[in-house]
Amino acid sequence: MAKILAVLYPDPVGGYPPDYARDEIPTITGYPGGQTAPTPQAIDFTPGQLLGCVSGELGLRRFLEERGHTFVVTSDKEGAGSALDRELPDSDVVISQPFWPAYLTPERIAAAPRLKLAITAGIGSDHVDLPSAISHGMTVAEVTFSNSISVSEHAVMQMLTLVHNYLPAHDWVTTQKGWNIADSVSRAYDIEGMDVGVLGSGRIGQAVLRRLKPFGVTLHYCDVHRLPKGVEEELGLIYHPDVRSLASSIDVLSIHTPLHPQTQNLFDDELIGAMKRGAYIVNTARALIVNRDAVVRALNSGQLAGYAGDVWYPQPPPPDHPWRTMPYEAMTPHVSGSTLSAQARYAAGAREILECWLDGRPVRQEYLIVDGGGLAGAGARSYTVA
Repeated sequence: MAKILAVLYPDPVGGYPPDYARDEIPTITGYPGGQTAPTPQAIDFTPGQLLGCVSGELGLRRFLEERGHTFVVTSDKEGAGSALDRELPDSDVVISQPFWPAYLTPERIAAAPRLKLAITAGIGSDHVDLPSAISHGMTVAEVTFSNSISVSEHAVMQMLTLVHNYLPAHDWVTTQKGWNIADSVSRAYDIEGMDVGVLGSGRIGQAVLRRLKPFGVTLHYCDVHRLPKGVEEELGLIYHPDVRSLASSIDVLSIHTPLHPQTQNLFDDELIGAMKRGAYIVNTARALIVNRDAVVRALNSGQLAGYAGDVWYPQPPPPDHPWRTMPYEAMTPHVSGSTLSAQARYAAGAREILECWLDGRPVRQEYLIVDGGGLAGAGARSYTVA
């Protein structure tokens, strides 16, 4: 029998379950490009429930315990003696989320001799040290595409929030109980006619471009893999071969590239300084792609007109993190990919991966980041992970 450890975010402050705003969510069976949504043999939850928190348990407890496995769920992942560090050494599987990552460092992996599988409930597995996972013979899997559209919608929302100066205007009528129209509109613009670019044109980046096209903007993108000519023509895209060319040409930038050594700290003082004065940056990818303090300096100097996103480092950030108090921001917790709609898909995907692993069946190749355990099997379909 296996021990499965899930590190999930804490329950709502008001208790679990919450009072849901809707009774149902749409059923999504497939994604652009033909990949199907997760197809587990069964689920033990109602789609639209809060599944990503400790009490939600990703809807997995009944399934695992009926099979005789041990299932441990915690939100305690940091500091000496954390539940993660206590439970990890004899765990076979760790499930985590990008929104509340269980950082699987080389030290933690080395201290877990039985660990064979790390599942990301969602997309983005940079909280796992992949070289250590490879040498350990681990498989790292994520539920590819499960929340890509969720993130793209959030990114577009944050662009409009910044450009239209939404949050300060909202603050005038709520917190300040005022009606100060001049103050509300003194930093508000239309996105129509602007040059808007995405860095990284994978699944999320392309979804953002498609959602922006009706806004009457000029669309730009930069990626190491150029999109097909037909896609460029369909969306009217301007391709940039390097990041500096993109950054200097646009009014609004949305970041969707993975975090790796070449993108870490990419947007520093020099690159932000090469952007138009008054540009906006939205970052729903990874916080370390931008230099934390360079963003603060650029907002204070006026080089950037606004910065938004939902990714921080570390996660959760400390109370004194400067992004909590910097001006002209529209930050959120890391929630873009954890809507109740997305949770239904990534919880189902986590179960699908576990069903395959426990039954010795192949796991979809598009879910595999590192196949250290040889889980793809023969005939698995091959996809590029966003």
